[in-house]
Amino acid sequence: MLELDLSSEIADLRSTFTEIQAVVDVPALTEEIARLSEQAGAPDLWDDPEQAQKVTSALSHRQAELGRVTAIERRLDDLEVLIELANEMDDEESADEARAELSALADVIAQLEVQTLLDGEYDDRGAVITIRSGAGGDDATDFAEMLLRMYLRWAERHKYSVKVMDTSYAEGAGIKSATFEVDAPYAYGTLSVEAGTHRLARISPFGSADKRQTSFAAVEVIPVMEEAQEVEIPENDIRVDVFRSSGPGGQSVNTTDSAVRLTHIPTGIVVSMQNEKSQIQNRAAAMRVLQTRLLLLKREEEAAKKKELAGVITASWGDQMRSYFLYGQQLVKDLRTGYEVGNPASVFDGDLDGLIAAGIRWRKRKDDD
Repeated sequence: MLELDLSSEIADLRSTFTEIQAVVDVPALTEEIARLSEQAGAPDLWDDPEQAQKVTSALSHRQAELGRVTAIERRLDDLEVLIELANEMDDEESADEARAELSALADVIAQLEVQTLLDGEYDDRGAVITIRSGAGGDDATDFAEMLLRMYLRWAERHKYSVKVMDTSYAEGAGIKSATFEVDAPYAYGTLSVEAGTHRLARISPFGSADKRQTSFAAVEVIPVMEEAQEVEIPENDIRVDVFRSSGPGGQSVNTTDSAVRLTHIPTGIVVSMQNEKSQIQNRAAAMRVLQTRLLLLKREEEAAKKKELAGVITASWGDQMRSYFLYGQQLVKDLRTGYEVGNPASVFDGDLDGLIAAGIRWRKRKDDD
């Protein structure tokens, strides 16, 4: 006679889930959805397309957040019913289904628990990610493209909306740089732990000596700012270059000079956009990103000054935050957290949740110290 008893495991999950519900504040979230729904239903909403986009995007994000919480509660209830039926019918197949669902729920709740640690000023925003190849020649530009695919696959796994904003292709393999936006709740808080220098060690597919090659790529993550107008940029501080969008190998994909490159002369910050349909749209998108970078730079300088005055000198992220080994022992290792994955292929295919969760927990402990 089948006696499947998962009551203690379910009780543990419910306890964790109750804590999550308290942090999420479901009643307040429900009220915010009602308020945004009322705004979204206004007949003059689209008289201001930019504001309309903000309202509908915020509503979509909040509904998705509430949907995740209510779905977990429903699945916990359904799991208890499934266990009861399995025992009553002495059905081993239903018991196996219940065990699999328990494991899946544990993973989902763990991911949601990690999200409750994201309480930074911009953590709930979308994210703009820029990947730049570093030292290592063709291996570095190929590595940059591997990282781009990795993050796009990660977003695809989570069904997040992604827009590639700019891609600069290398003359040989891979890309020099790429910028893309992830439009999802807490995308910035989640992906910000990916910022830093990534290192790849492998037998180079581009050399004839069959030697190990080490290459580098930098990942920058900034939040999508709803209002970046806090930073006013004088026109004289910006150099604007327009050019023709291009694809791999320099092949033209656009017959007009619609791509835009903004250079902030005082800081040397460069932002390029080429994936919008017009020069005006590309310039507006580039300006938003530039304003955000300058705002964050200003805040970083203020924070650094405070630490200096307080006599505290600490490195923030440092170089080589993660290493990817594709020769000998196959391994991906985060050098901050010590978290390791023995299957680099799965990581490059977007299986990043474990690494990201470890990074978020590490950052939270570091901030609390």
